[in-house]
Amino acid sequence: MSQPTEFLWYIPNQDKPGHRGDSTVAGHNSLETLTGHARALEQHGWTGALIGTGWGRPDTFTLATALAARTTTFEPLIAIRPGYWRPAHFASAAATLDQLTGGRVRVNIVSGKDNLAAYGDSEGDQDHRYARTREFMRLVRRLWTEENVTFTGEHFRVTESTIAPRIEPRGARRHPKLYFGGASPAAERVAATEADVQLFWGEPREQLAERIARLKALSRDLDRDLPPLEFGLRITTLVRDTTAEAWADAEAKVAEMARTQGVGWHDHRRAVAVGQQRLLDLAERGDVLDDNLYTAPGRFGGGGAGTTWLVGSAADVASSLEKYRALGITQFVLSDTPYLSEIRRQGEQLLPLLRG
Repeated sequence: MSQPTEFLWYIPNQDKPGHRGDSTVAGHNSLETLTGHARALEQHGWTGALIGTGWGRPDTFTLATALAARTTTFEPLIAIRPGYWRPAHFASAAATLDQLTGGRVRVNIVSGKDNLAAYGDSEGDQDHRYARTREFMRLVRRLWTEENVTFTGEHFRVTESTIAPRIEPRGARRHPKLYFGGASPAAERVAATEADVQLFWGEPREQLAERIARLKALSRDLDRDLPPLEFGLRITTLVRDTTAEAWADAEAKVAEMARTQGVGWHDHRRAVAVGQQRLLDLAERGDVLDDNLYTAPGRFGGGGAGTTWLVGSAADVASSLEKYRALGITQFVLSDTPYLSEIRRQGEQLLPLLRG
């Protein structure tokens, strides 16, 4: 049975205003402002939104809980880190929020670099980090779906653990989906065995087709014992009324990034992860790849989903997203700035084309 396609947005929980070109206003991350984003998402056809994580930013789970309490259909995709959370503690917190919201919780497991020492965590090399992540995901899923769990691993252990409340199955949904990203071989092994959804950043379609094929083969080779892995795309979508207007605005944004050296944009001033480096390398192949994948932002900052943009009219961008969907992408996490006005614009112009 094919998976339904879902469209989510992005909510920036940032202490500093102006994230990736957002409007610099007072109270930009107040509860009222961010609730306005979440309610606009409900009103304009979005399923929910990814809420990012990182030490030195507002706590993601707390923000997701607050926004879920003030909405009725909004589904937070809550980014969390093993090490910041212990598995049983997280499984219990997420199960509680899932019950209180009627099954609206989604989870994005993040294993990238962070200021671990600031919150008392430590980890070894990349293999160690991803081995811990894999164990975390396996144990959380067991705690959600089994009772009286005893587990002794290399990184975590529990004895006769039963979380309460229990996750309530809802149709085919047995528990919140676990999203995961990462492009290194170690990360791909985790995705192939433990993730529900592998999230990609905005690479050219040919590259993503290769990665999807590799992950499917890995799932078979590593004896995945879960439902088939789903695939998602996290990307910036710059949509305007006409193609010419979109490209003019995109080039103006990049010119401003060049002028300010990416101030407010660059999320990766520390060590660059494998997936991020793949995006940065795309600019060497040209400023525009495929039909309308704009790589120039990566020359001047970008960072993550801000490194490559799909640019054009709603029809242009919808056409490109449909081509990604044809590769097997079923989960789309889109965004552009200013975030609030773009929730409305793309909800009104882009989503109807994708759902039509």
